[in-house]
Amino acid sequence: MDNISEQRACIKFCFKIGKNAKECFELIKLAFGDIALSRCVTFDWFKRFKEGRISIEDDHRPGRPSTSKTNDIISLVRDKIRSDRRLTVREVANEVGISIGTCHSILSDELGMKRVSAKLVPKLLTEEQMEHRIEVCLDLKNRVSNDPSFIKSIITGDETWVYGYDPETKVQSSQWKTANSPRPKKCFHYEFAPTGQTINQVFYKQVLERLREEVRRKRPEAWKSKSWFLHHESRQCTGAFCTFRT
Repeated sequence: MDNISEQRACIKFCFKIGKNAKECFELIKLAFGDIALSRCVTFDWFKRFKEGRISIEDDHRPGRPSTSKTNDIISLVRDKIRSDRRLTVREVANEVGISIGTCHSILSDELGMKRVSAKLVPKLLTEEQMEHRIEVCLDLKNRVSNDPSFIKSIITGDETWVYGYDPETKVQSSQWKTANSPRPKKCFHYEFAPTGQTINQVFYKQVLERLREEVRRKRPEAWKSKSWFLHHESRQCTGAFCTFRT
């Protein structure tokens, strides 16, 4: 039994034991992960079994059988996307040797993927760092309770090692993700330190000056009212006297 037929059998089993379509889809995702059928396909097959369908196989179709949506093709498309999530539908279709429509159908219906813009840069925190962030979050929560508009005045900052990629357009920066993937986010302002540059108080002061200009340009209301705050990790350069003056 191939993977798709196996999932259809699971959908049929869920229907037989009294699960609804939503519960069935959640169990399919839990069991099969990234290769699970999409919500649309799962609900469609659940409806078929509810209406009395018995077979889990595809209906017989007249004419020449399609060879562009086989399990091997679907696996090949999945491997292409996993190797480079910025590939376009046209690029994947050309590499695999299928039509653009079939490729898009495999990505959205069979693999449950969609294309989203921006990038997510994950970062692992130590126990101490996580505890500190909990304390900060609780403090911010208390301040927001007293002043609901306070959270809108905060601009957070951090520094980390990232993979440098400078896309020319929003479309070039988009990438494929499944329903379980985290939502990519964008930065308000970012800079890449030059090779060999030490992050000291002088350099950080220059960054703050450029950030201040970005706030003036992108958030004119906060700039005029002087009601915005910079939330940044505690480092030597952030606590220097010249930094506070900035």
